[in-house]
Amino acid sequence: MITPPPEMDADALRRELSRLRHARGLTYDELAERSGVARSVLVTVETGAAQASLRTWHAIAHALGIRFADLMAHACDDHP
Repeated sequence: MITPPPEMDADALRRELSRLRHARGLTYDELAERSGVARSVLVTVETGAAQASLRTWHAIAHALGIRFADLMAHACDDHP
């Protein structure tokens, strides 16, 4: 039997972005500079007004010093 992939929880991922950014004491401007992602994109992604591409999430994860896979784990409905 094939197990389907877990459903993505965009809100959980957005909350984790906010948590990590605050934990590292980063402003949107600082994260934008580190990630190469526009500040306006970061704001709309973190507030839930827009969804980000995988490429954008990868850049954000790298800038936050977390593995992409670890960040994405927060988007899975089976994540604690």
